[in-house]
Amino acid sequence: METRIQIRFGELSTKGKNKKRFIQQLSRNIREATQDYPQIKIQPNHDFIFLDLNDADEAVITSRLKDIFGIQNFSPVYVIPRDYETARAAVVELMQGLETEGKTFKIATRRSDHSYEHDTNWLNAEFGAAVLQNIPNITVQVKKPDITVRVDVKKEHFLISTETYQGAGGLPVGSSGRGVLMLSGGIDSPVAGYLAMKRGVEIEAVHFHSPPYTSPQALKKAKDLTAKITRFGGQIQFIEVPFTEIQEEIKAKIPEGYAMTITRRMMLRITDAVREKRKALAIFNGESLGQVASQTLESMIAINAVTTTPIIRPVATMDKNEIIDIAQKIDTFDLSIQPFEDCCTIFAPAAPKTKPQIDRAERYEEQLDIVGLVERAVEGMIVTPITSATAIEEETIFSDLL
Repeated sequence: METRIQIRFGELSTKGKNKKRFIQQLSRNIREATQDYPQIKIQPNHDFIFLDLNDADEAVITSRLKDIFGIQNFSPVYVIPRDYETARAAVVELMQGLETEGKTFKIATRRSDHSYEHDTNWLNAEFGAAVLQNIPNITVQVKKPDITVRVDVKKEHFLISTETYQGAGGLPVGSSGRGVLMLSGGIDSPVAGYLAMKRGVEIEAVHFHSPPYTSPQALKKAKDLTAKITRFGGQIQFIEVPFTEIQEEIKAKIPEGYAMTITRRMMLRITDAVREKRKALAIFNGESLGQVASQTLESMIAINAVTTTPIIRPVATMDKNEIIDIAQKIDTFDLSIQPFEDCCTIFAPAAPKTKPQIDRAERYEEQLDIVGLVERAVEGMIVTPITSATAIEEETIFSDLL
């Protein structure tokens, strides 16, 4: 039996006149995720996408599809000639290949072609009877069966499936524009990046690096965290920004209580400049309200004052355990807690202000060459494409350093 995979959209089904654009983006993302299987044929239409596997490894493709945003669920389907006896035999054969001992089942038939001679009730009854005749110790259960056999009657053939896999949901990455993610080495920002991607945002990761105060291992850790989330949206541009000069200037000239506020204001200025240079639309970060001194509402207001660009905080209302749950789900948690500190941690003051004043921050910043510092940081940035293959390479390097 020829194997296809039928992909269903979920949220994309509500997109009206824009639906075609979303489906095209999802098709491109599927192509990128399966590029090492060029024989796969992607056939998008208004209600679903078909993948003709053409002998591609079904288990590998199934595993990859589970992580692609924009897919609600999908099923391997078998293409059967439009002949009742052939289809009946195929249903029995597929059921015999499953673990059925003591389980319940139902047949769910849909006629896409209403000209077919038999209606759905007749087909359900006949296919169900064939299963009961050939497979012992299985019973019919219509409401909540263990196994649902779906039969779709098309003009050219029958499509039969026995399994449905849950997809990642959300919107196809790239369908909501581009944003830059302020990526540290911690738990929260990779989760924020994942959630941004789930809403269709193509992200680029901005990471501040302060050698010799931060180590090469800390930089590799940030790259590896980026690699971890590429499986949800393909290649991500990792933008390393030199931050040593700025942190030394702040430490030398700014009162300790305002050092964190002004550090974050400088980071936001630089990130906004990078965003403009990279033609992105918004800035994302991993701030969670009240978690640390720089994440109080008063601190956020003082820090945000340096830009009018939208700052989106996907984890702002989550508590730490909720964020950790997602980090474990996306396999970033164990890496995030490795003891390689980022520049925010290294230079964190003992008693930062939790309610900083904008006018006071601006007055302290008069001691700094704001324009020059930002320009030199942006000029010194290094852009590295990160792919899923990088994750394997970085994990190997990272384990050697432990």
